[in-house]
Amino acid sequence: MLYSACVADSPALFHQLLNSILWQQGYVTLYGKRHLIPRLQAWYGDPDAGYRYSGETLTPLPWTAELKQLKDELQTMTGLPLNSVLANLYRNGQDKMGWHADDETELGEQPQILSLSLGACRDFALRPKGASRQHSQVALTDGSLLWMKAGMQSRWQHALPARARVTTPRINLTFRLVNQ
Repeated sequence: MLYSACVADSPALFHQLLNSILWQQGYVTLYGKRHLIPRLQAWYGDPDAGYRYSGETLTPLPWTAELKQLKDELQTMTGLPLNSVLANLYRNGQDKMGWHADDETELGEQPQILSLSLGACRDFALRPKGASRQHSQVALTDGSLLWMKAGMQSRWQHALPARARVTTPRINLTFRLVNQ
């Protein structure tokens, strides 16, 4: 489910987060090899909301005031319990995210993820699990919220493909509940 214009002053929030989040370039392990991820990221959350994916363990940084306020507002809006957020900074259209599903054990059997986009518009590509071709895509605009409901991670994969014509940055915040 996509909600447009979910954030009132998205340019101001974008700049606050760009400057307050402790961005770093993490690693993923694919087919036994460790690689730098093609974007910057940061993991924030409750103290016991550690997260493991692609061979890496992320220990949460304490909530910033802006991230905590967003989490609280999204919990009120959706009724979902949330205890963590993966912040991704796509510096330009060359930064990307490959095909995957957020189906790690600590997210539970039917995770729900709230994905808030700020900055440059980027395509969110979808394909059924087991498929090799893209099925569809959704343009994630500045200030939009994508609610990935229960069942999506078990049936679909998603990606954020590189886009050479995108020259401005995008911040994506994926709020979730990590089971301790």
